[in-house]
Amino acid sequence: MGTIDLYQGDILDVECDVIVNAANSSLMGGGGVDGAIHRAAGPELKEACKPLAPCPTGEVRVTEGFDIAPRLVFHTVGPVWRGGDQGEAELLKACYRHCLEELIKRDLTSIAFPAISTGVYGYPANEAAGIAVNTCRDFAKEHAVKITLTAFDQKMATALEGALDQP
Repeated sequence: MGTIDLYQGDILDVECDVIVNAANSSLMGGGGVDGAIHRAAGPELKEACKPLAPCPTGEVRVTEGFDIAPRLVFHTVGPVWRGGDQGEAELLKACYRHCLEELIKRDLTSIAFPAISTGVYGYPANEAAGIAVNTCRDFAKEHAVKITLTAFDQKMATALEGALDQP
């Protein structure tokens, strides 16, 4: 049985095997957590991402962490919020599930997720938190993993706390 923790702050401060990057399909960096990870990892990250792009929504691509080693970076592309009836929930769930499956495939045990799709992609915080928590909870029932859900701000931390408090 695995564990799920909440961390409010910078995902780069979490001790773990894998940091998940909420990337765009080009994998070339952007704003928010994507830009922060690219800046911290250094220019080698962009070079490593080039042959892996484009990354379709819901899938995962893996690179070394370079200047944030010894961690790996799992790049996943979350859905853009279009009102909730365009398959966004299934695509968001796929982001978390595919990253967790990749973690197990690589015999690793700890992973930190940002709040995928809740920044410029506009996914509502409470809905995104529910999907993140439920997908991770289901996975942690079957696997001895340490999952850290990170929130950069209080609004997302509150949403994740609320989801974690649900049975």
